[in-house]
Amino acid sequence: MNLPLLARRITAACVITLALHAPALRAEDPVDWTKVTARTAPAWVQGAVVYEIFPRQFSAKGNFEGIIERLDELKKLGVDVLWLMPIHPVGRLKAKGSIGSPYAVRDYYAVNPDYGTKDDLHRLIDGAHQRGMKVIIDIVANHTSWDSVMMSTPALYKQDGDGHVIPPHPDWADVAGLNYKNPDTHRYMRDMLKYWAREFNLDGFRCDAAGEVPTNFWEEVRSDVDQIRPGFLMLAEASKPELMVRAFDMDYGWPLMASLNAVMMEGAPASAIRSTWEGNEKRDFPVGTLHMHCSDNHDEARAVSRYGWKGALAASALMFTLDGVPLIYNGMEVGDATESGDPALFEHVPILWEPKQREHFRATYQALVALRHAHAALQSGEVVWLENGAPQNVISFLRRSQTEEFVTLVNVANRPQAVAVEVDHPSEFTLVLGSETKSERAVAGLPTAVLGANEWRIYRRVVRP
Repeated sequence: MNLPLLARRITAACVITLALHAPALRAEDPVDWTKVTARTAPAWVQGAVVYEIFPRQFSAKGNFEGIIERLDELKKLGVDVLWLMPIHPVGRLKAKGSIGSPYAVRDYYAVNPDYGTKDDLHRLIDGAHQRGMKVIIDIVANHTSWDSVMMSTPALYKQDGDGHVIPPHPDWADVAGLNYKNPDTHRYMRDMLKYWAREFNLDGFRCDAAGEVPTNFWEEVRSDVDQIRPGFLMLAEASKPELMVRAFDMDYGWPLMASLNAVMMEGAPASAIRSTWEGNEKRDFPVGTLHMHCSDNHDEARAVSRYGWKGALAASALMFTLDGVPLIYNGMEVGDATESGDPALFEHVPILWEPKQREHFRATYQALVALRHAHAALQSGEVVWLENGAPQNVISFLRRSQTEEFVTLVNVANRPQAVAVEVDHPSEFTLVLGSETKSERAVAGLPTAVLGANEWRIYRRVVRP
């Protein structure tokens, strides 16, 4: 859902009541998140790469069959988790655009007939599982369409003083807000989520606008799905610390993406990335919180439009080598530049799968995915930020395990930059992956390097006993 910019990207204030969380937290106390531990995500999530699919846009067919036909292609790309954007029927009353938003759900128990049948969905899930990929679906628990089947019971919805159903926010005119103060709403939505977890062999839910729904509801859902399918992933579209204690396994790294936009588009210093990571992602969240990192998704203009071709790949190199779980939004892997967000959410805007002069994009993403999969240091290794001589333009950090270290350098500037990096054992690092530029790639470079415009490099050394 298109959340308001500030609401999506600014981490929730740290004065939050955690009545359900133990040791001696009083309602009036500010929470020191460095002393609170996050829920542990399923083991399979830490090293995963998530691939977001908008079924309407993904293929010429625009349905489940169109995805099934390309499962081998997705497997070859190397992704682990297929996230299907909402699969339910789209409401027409007060709809935006000619088709309407998939986040305006008319019937939670049905599938969008434009996409196919429930049997088709089963075939898609089974086909992904046969290829070793997980499947999660988008759940829109905060609101429905205005012609939802639930509208026969207005008490399930938020209402104004005159008893009229209202949207969750004034500018979300195409959807009606659900009322979680009504126990019947809790019950209906919990039963619905149990149905999808139980009947479709799913591996998780991506929960839209999760911070808009009461935390205790998600904690109840967590208990439900753990009984039905242990190891079930719950991904919150939110940046709200309290969600990560008992309910969710992973959330959105919205603050980091906002910082990346500021750096790449507005001239903020490259060092802002480190500041955001150390503050918004670590200090302000429970210890061990797992964030999904993205530079592109269905709410944003495409990364190649915001950052340029080289900048989009530089942003992905950053997201794939930092901690957390990286996201590929369908079409990123070919450098698709068609519209995303508004108006593409409400219209049929197919992905352009063969854009000119971007043939190297797919190979680059395959290489980034393969590198991440092959090395534990890039999945769960410690992050160590490295000082460099050009903090305005260059991001530099190290990932470390007991057996190896990786150094990532990203030049966020659209001009060449010479840089010296402070790292131990510099002569032992060799270049393993980088952007294709005219700079001297054959030279290992550390502790110094000359980076072309938006050039990125990834170096590796073996840690000897």
